Amino acid sequence: MRKSLLIFLLPFLLHLDVQAAGPVRKVYSDSIVPQTYQYIVRGDNALLMDVYRPDEPRPDSACVVFMFGGGFFSGSRNNQSTRLYCQQLAHAGYTAVAIDYRLHLRDVNGDTIRLTNMQGIFRDAINFAAEDCAEAVSFVCRNADTWGVCTRRIVLCGSSAGAIAVTQLDYCRANGFAPAAALPDEWKPAAVVAYSGAVYCDGRRPHYNTAPAPTFFLHGDKDKIVNYKKFPPILRLGLYGPKKLHRLFEKKGYPHWYFIYEGIGHEVSGLMSYTFQEFDAFVDKTLAGGRMQYDATLRDTNVRPTKWTTMNVFDLYKGGR
Repeated sequence: MRKSLLIFLLPFLLHLDVQAAGPVRKVYSDSIVPQTYQYIVRGDNALLMDVYRPDEPRPDSACVVFMFGGGFFSGSRNNQSTRLYCQQLAHAGYTAVAIDYRLHLRDVNGDTIRLTNMQGIFRDAINFAAEDCAEAVSFVCRNADTWGVCTRRIVLCGSSAGAIAVTQLDYCRANGFAPAAALPDEWKPAAVVAYSGAVYCDGRRPHYNTAPAPTFFLHGDKDKIVNYKKFPPILRLGLYGPKKLHRLFEKKGYPHWYFIYEGIGHEVSGLMSYTFQEFDAFVDKTLAGGRMQYDATLRDTNVRPTKWTTMNVFDLYKGGR
């Protein structure tokens, strides 16, 4: 089933609390204290994960593996927004897992990034992050019985760079590419949720040899950091944004939800808590076996343009570091 909506007052329709300055995030206390585990060592760096186990788990034992954003040069698994989101997930009954991953661009001088060298730099950063996510999933699966997790109901979710990484991992899994090699045999995510994500393709347009997981794309149509369409626009290689992926998913009949915020840029990458009801509905529908294609164009007066709408990817790596 496919639905197309133009929503002007989404918070009103969903009975969300809002304020004039912007979306309200429900603040949870740290009543659910995460346990921290080392899931792999890369070079001299131990990569950790924080596991938030719910007091009242969902009957389906669903788990969310979350990857933070930060342009592959900043961010952490235990920053404030990630902690808030994982607390929110755990209070809703999910086992939430926030992971470290390699920040390949941390040591790259932003002033040296040019269109001519950007593709190789970003390809490596994305693949390293996807590889780390695969190792984290494998670690979760090995501990699934202890943590009360169903390995068939693991959702991959990410923001910005993290959204690229989880979408890329599923792309690599579906095509048998190396970054997905650490995943357990025959494993497939129950779903993928990408807050401002994309897929990197090296020399050809996106394709899936086997079907992708049901995917929820949330993106701003003015996003110039993770481009809504494609970057760079003139070559086949590069990052393919949700507009391009939506066309492919629609053509092939792959289940997905596609929420596009009109007039908004990269702000959408931070809307995890604000759109929690939509996330929960997507996961519930997907885990129940729903095979929907859902297409929504959103005009939400509580999600307003900021500097993240005018910034492009070069601004991010020069002025944002």
